[in-house]
Amino acid sequence: MTVNCSLWQDNSVSVKRFAFAKFSEVAEHCFLLFALVLLMFLASLTGNALIALAIRTNPILHTPMYFFLANLSLLEIGYTSSVVPQMLQSLVSEAPAISREGCATQMFFFTFFAISECCLLAAMAFDRYMAICSPLHYATRMSHGVCARLAAVSWGVGCTVGLGQSNYIFSLDFCGPCEIDHFFCDLPPILALACGDTSRNEAAVFVVAVFCISSPFLLIIASYGRILASVLAMPSPEGRHKALSTCSSHLLVVTLFYGSGSVTYLRPKTSHSPGVDKLLALFYTVVTSMLNPIIYSLRNKEVKAALRRTLGNKRIINVNTVIFNIFLSSIFLKWRHVSQI
Repeated sequence: MTVNCSLWQDNSVSVKRFAFAKFSEVAEHCFLLFALVLLMFLASLTGNALIALAIRTNPILHTPMYFFLANLSLLEIGYTSSVVPQMLQSLVSEAPAISREGCATQMFFFTFFAISECCLLAAMAFDRYMAICSPLHYATRMSHGVCARLAAVSWGVGCTVGLGQSNYIFSLDFCGPCEIDHFFCDLPPILALACGDTSRNEAAVFVVAVFCISSPFLLIIASYGRILASVLAMPSPEGRHKALSTCSSHLLVVTLFYGSGSVTYLRPKTSHSPGVDKLLALFYTVVTSMLNPIIYSLRNKEVKAALRRTLGNKRIINVNTVIFNIFLSSIFLKWRHVSQI
């Protein structure tokens, strides 16, 4: 379906609103994906919120490793919340659209949380390196102040990059077409709609991806290279197993997050495909965020024990029940809307 951009243009020159391409013209397909994404979104919000709450309310988890994990959970909540609501709306809306300002805002928050997570994953790898390779100095070198500064730098870098990229891209002219072949305002599909030469903007996106995705990833690789060397030098098999078990969850999260992100933003422009980009976006915005709490809770006895204590609070259970009922009602209302189309 081709959107008439002239209806959303200022003096028929600058596009003021964008439309999202529909996933499918078949309403049942859109509703099925809507229900699936909504369930994953709810699981992600619930899992990450519970982990952050468990760490906050259990003093035994007030250590650097869990401090960073709580920050990661908060980033995941913001990361998915900046994208999924718009994605859900575009799946069931007859004419999904967003203003230019709204699109720029969504791009800022998405970039902000994504880049912050890249940097935070590198800080978490450095924490594991200090704990395993320098255990005698770990308490002094990874003090509360140091951890707070590392987390602040991660959030600060994400905010700076988000502001810079969104301002730079939306300083371009958009004179049509106005249909975004995507679920949300991601950088590559928005650049594809800009008028004139966008080579500098594409280069800026690539440079930021190299420095803010590849550089933290290289730091993670270097940290785990030193960790592996230290683990192999340990005389006790139990010690090696314990050291590796504290790193396995983080390594799996890094693989999921960086794998999909690198394929999306570091591959050549000529190899981009709208269908593949949508699938990758669905994976790194919803699936990985849903899996992260599961990965950390299943492989960590302390987190599981803290979650059991947190879930034992009847007030929390009652609140979660109310939220779940509200979202079930929203699914039913969306189903009625789709069935009437």
